[in-house]
Amino acid sequence: MIIEDVMKVDVVTLSENESIQKAIEVMREHKIRHIPIVDDDNQLIGLVSNQDIRDATPSIFHSNEHLEDLQKPLSSIMKTNLITGHPLDFVEEAAAVFYENHIGCMPILSEGKLVGIITETDLLHTLVELTGAHQPGSQVEIKVPNKAGALSDLTSIIKSKKANIHSVLVYPDKKDPSYKILVFRLQTMNPLSVVQALKENGFEVLWPQIPESVL
Repeated sequence: MIIEDVMKVDVVTLSENESIQKAIEVMREHKIRHIPIVDDDNQLIGLVSNQDIRDATPSIFHSNEHLEDLQKPLSSIMKTNLITGHPLDFVEEAAAVFYENHIGCMPILSEGKLVGIITETDLLHTLVELTGAHQPGSQVEIKVPNKAGALSDLTSIIKSKKANIHSVLVYPDKKDPSYKILVFRLQTMNPLSVVQALKENGFEVLWPQIPESVL
């Protein structure tokens, strides 16, 4: 999946000459936490977050003091050293950038102009959709040797039990790199027959842990 498929394109922006007070009002109105700052050609020149706003405004204990600070331009608080993306970048690569750099959003540029924005919330929503976690179903985790063909063998067994697969995730076994964990999200609330078939074919099922007496 590419960023173009998940980014927001109706981006709320401001100019660097707008006031901090204006940014506060815009964030409240649109219920957003980040505002890209653009020039007259829609080229990105900065970014203001709700944290930048909090750092620049008086505390609640001094809310009536230094009100003139709220009239300062956004150029005085905006971040300019920004990490950006392209609409054709992969979502999983963008997620890694978020994780490694501890950022909350990523402006998306094409030919130097702002065309969208992606946030932590967008990535979380995408993860939920990709894993099928928002749909009724069950989860089965299997430990398999880290070699070719394991996924094909497992899907054949699941198919034989007429269970539909919502999603498949693969991650390494932290205790033994010669194994990996495959996580299947199935379109069934009762995976008992699938678990039984997997165990009969010699696979180690980590979840659900169903007693042998039940199988």
